[in-house]
Amino acid sequence: MVRITPELLTRFDVPGPRYTSYPTADRFVEAFGSADYVQALEMRRDVSPNRAMPLSVYVHIPFCESLCYYCACNKIITKHPEQALVYLDYLAREVALHVKHVGKGQPVSQLHLGGGTPTFLSDAQLKALVAMLKSNFNIVPGGECAIEVDPRTVDAHRLSVLADLGFNRLSLGVQDFDPKVQEAVHRIQPAQQVFDLVAQARKIGFESINVDLIYGLPHQTPESFDRTLAQINALRPDRIALYAYAHLPARFKPQRRIISADLPTPSEKVAMLARSLASLKEAGYVYVGMDHFAFSDDALAIAKRQGRLHRNFQGYSTQPDCDLIALGVSAIGRVGATYSQNAKTVSEYYDLIDQGQLPVVRGLVLSRDDMIRRAVIMAIMCQGQLQFESINLAWLIDFKSYFKSEMTHLEEIQSQGLLEVSDAGIQVTPIGWFFVRGVAMSFDRYLQANANRTRFSKII
Repeated sequence: MVRITPELLTRFDVPGPRYTSYPTADRFVEAFGSADYVQALEMRRDVSPNRAMPLSVYVHIPFCESLCYYCACNKIITKHPEQALVYLDYLAREVALHVKHVGKGQPVSQLHLGGGTPTFLSDAQLKALVAMLKSNFNIVPGGECAIEVDPRTVDAHRLSVLADLGFNRLSLGVQDFDPKVQEAVHRIQPAQQVFDLVAQARKIGFESINVDLIYGLPHQTPESFDRTLAQINALRPDRIALYAYAHLPARFKPQRRIISADLPTPSEKVAMLARSLASLKEAGYVYVGMDHFAFSDDALAIAKRQGRLHRNFQGYSTQPDCDLIALGVSAIGRVGATYSQNAKTVSEYYDLIDQGQLPVVRGLVLSRDDMIRRAVIMAIMCQGQLQFESINLAWLIDFKSYFKSEMTHLEEIQSQGLLEVSDAGIQVTPIGWFFVRGVAMSFDRYLQANANRTRFSKII
């Protein structure tokens, strides 16, 4: 891992999309609705099995028992577990609508439960949900089954239940171990609790354990975050996701409970990131890309080395480029040349299903130009390189002519040391990999047409 200085981070850290999709979700339109999504599902159903893309399933569980002030996710804060019973019933009805149009028993190579807090569900509710999914989809042997876990809602027994249900990957929300920071964001969880859970998860045999961290939270300092990093390095999770906190109280109401004066300064945030990169490198982690770190023998790091890294709405993945059926309120999916998003409120989600409709309220049908640019951006984001000939052959274009203005812009990026452009293609440099979103942004037609990038997070 190259040395990333605070000066370098300050120079290149600008707002930009995360490119979990291209076009990005802010380009979705309400003109795309349930009928368009049904058409995409039926087109998938009519493709011969050996030509169909692999299938991934994401289930959004919006419930949380308590509010984390930094959170920008779609969630419902409640102490009433019975609310989940109604929601699970509607999820089953949404799955039935999918099966009606795509067929029963579609092979699934990746299942992901996110939220909210999926472990808000009781053991019985989780068992019912997984049984319902398995009765409608064929979760293939060796498939990746992941669940997001709030350590405050899980004990050793619950971990055993998750393993028995087939989950083989866990993602634990930690954010910070400092008690003062935890109190400021309303998320109290002792470090020992997390250490005990990880030890138990390893004893049970989970294939991979990820830990989420956030820098830029109230009362954090470079020194206090160093202490959290030291604890994380002692914990040694297989993967780490390190996110920058974006304070946007005008957009996200919970963040209004955070006192702006308690937030670290921009220079302190940059120092936290620079020191994090150095600390994680010293602990043996490989920088996979964006916010992701993993040990060199982890499947994610191996996929990066072998050029098999992919990217979807959950971030970097080892799974091949695939269709994604997204279930639940606000969930975003991809089928064929379309993106779709479900209703963002539970009441609207329920109402559409009561009408016998899939609860899609907006989305996008990709144009040919969208798909060409998606191929280019994902190659840059995942492999860090692009061969002009491969794009020319796949899309029957002349890359340098098609992207004439972009090629001019790449010369400027090359002068900054982020990439190398040759007659054969583009190669992101070791320094450039830390700012790969900035390289990919060069090919974003929508972004170039709209200079307002403040709605995006910083690119590192």
